[in-house]
Amino acid sequence: MSGLQSLRVGDDEGEQRLDRWLRRKFPQLNQIAIEKLCRTGQLRVDGARVKPATRVEPGQEVRVPPLPDAAPPAAERASPRDADIQMIQSAVLWRDEHVIALNKPAGLPSQGGSGQGDRHVDGLAAALMFGFKERPKLVHRLDKDTSGVLLLARTDRVARRLSESFRARTTRKIYWAAVAGVPSPQMGTVRFGLVKAAGHGRGGEGEKMICVHPARIDQTEGAKRATTDYAVLDSLGTRVSWCALVPVTGRTHQLRAHMAELGHPIIGDGKYGGSGQENLGDGWGAQLGGEISRKLHLHARSISFDHPVTGKRVTLTAPLPDHMARTWKTLGWHQNDVPADPFEDE
Repeated sequence: MSGLQSLRVGDDEGEQRLDRWLRRKFPQLNQIAIEKLCRTGQLRVDGARVKPATRVEPGQEVRVPPLPDAAPPAAERASPRDADIQMIQSAVLWRDEHVIALNKPAGLPSQGGSGQGDRHVDGLAAALMFGFKERPKLVHRLDKDTSGVLLLARTDRVARRLSESFRARTTRKIYWAAVAGVPSPQMGTVRFGLVKAAGHGRGGEGEKMICVHPARIDQTEGAKRATTDYAVLDSLGTRVSWCALVPVTGRTHQLRAHMAELGHPIIGDGKYGGSGQENLGDGWGAQLGGEISRKLHLHARSISFDHPVTGKRVTLTAPLPDHMARTWKTLGWHQNDVPADPFEDE
């Protein structure tokens, strides 16, 4: 166990999120631990309480409480299994000297957490170095059960530029989902705020986002504004529909919570698609049964961003995961029959 430390943010370390800055200094810290340190006031910047997303500036003093001992050096830790190395390398969708894009498999976490070990994208990043000296760095995250396009930066400089583009909302992400029922109107915007309800697990596992009416967001402690655009691309009667979703903001579980609040939970969503929804299900949405997989039917289909070095606009598209491809085939939906961006004319 280390003692109390006071660390100065270096001249080349500014404009980073506090949680990312800390994980580079203390690899043994996971996101849940950092959030707890911030929430309890043990972690402070220039004496003030902070949040994990607080941006650190050069010259600031970060007070770090006693921490568990660091994990053994990478060379002493067990190497990733060959099967995991092959899996993460086969997930590479596109790469150049600055950026790597993965088609993240469903079921693989973006980062470590309680009981995750090293089997997550961040933990397998060493297998994505491809001759570089540094491990690539995540610049955003996808939920464990969400598949699709995930970007990693190959240098700190590129990571900062990509992070800035996410904050400025110049990066555009389009998700595909199968949802219970058919939303009406068939194109619209959801503006419910979101507030976090703590989970019951020892490490906060099981946390859930609760929707808050736009008129009550400012009066609800901890609530944040959230905006999602949606469009129905196809449907099977009134039972299930194929939707394109664009998260204008990037809140935790935003798409899942918003669609459930509309009464159209995403198929396979055991957390938000329970029996309290308009379209009854057994904890997973529309209860379609048959050959339809019970896995979450949410996929980050495409991402468009300005390349952090060349400035050129890059658009990448990820094929559907196997369980969603089977559902699309069963329901008679064809991927080439819909526009890449149904919101272009809006």
